[in-house]
Amino acid sequence: MRKGIYLLPNTLTLCGMLMGFYSILASLKGNYIHAAWAILIAMIFDGLDGWVARLTHSTTKFGIELDSLSDLVAFGVAPAVMMYKWALAPFGRIGWTAAFLFLACGALRLARYNVQMGSTESKSFTGMPIPAAATIAASSVLFYYERWDIPPEKNWYILMMMVLLGFLMVSTLKYHGAKEIDFKRRKPFWILVAFVLVLMIIITHPPISLFILAMIYLFVGLAENAFLFYRKRRKQAREGITR
Repeated sequence: MRKGIYLLPNTLTLCGMLMGFYSILASLKGNYIHAAWAILIAMIFDGLDGWVARLTHSTTKFGIELDSLSDLVAFGVAPAVMMYKWALAPFGRIGWTAAFLFLACGALRLARYNVQMGSTESKSFTGMPIPAAATIAASSVLFYYERWDIPPEKNWYILMMMVLLGFLMVSTLKYHGAKEIDFKRRKPFWILVAFVLVLMIIITHPPISLFILAMIYLFVGLAENAFLFYRKRRKQAREGITR
């Protein structure tokens, strides 16, 4: 700390925290669309700060801790408040319990990530990343308002989704992220074309396309882990037979 801090990555981190704080204020005012968009913008800042820190070799212990605090505000507190005010309040105690479960699991996920950083978390994520869980929640709000104009009343799907996202964050399931991509190395040309196609799909109709992409990430992750579990069991069965 006596040597100073790096301004650029930490400023981007604080911008993400600001978007999370704005999302909370928007949720309290009942403006859930703005709250959802603020969470999605915070995800962009969250990706940029880590990318800039690695690119400029400015990763520090201070930056890691600040990033975790920002993530807890933008992707833990903000989605929990938004979803409770929007859809979980009619459930009473069950509703705020589900919202707190999401928040608590997100905090545990961040703490585990910091402890495992540099070891088991070097490539794929252990459990769903908290920004991904927050993105699924935010895109669900945008998709719902694209289809209907009134807030949901005792929607059990939303309640179970929040519980599922909480457990996925603290699970040991394998999930992929952008950090697995090495941007310093050359990539095939088709990857850039695919990125452009995805970008065009999102621009065409953001609320629907973001929700679909979020659901694809959720269910593809579950399907991949189910396949890995099945393959592991088959391998154990074969080893048992050979013995």
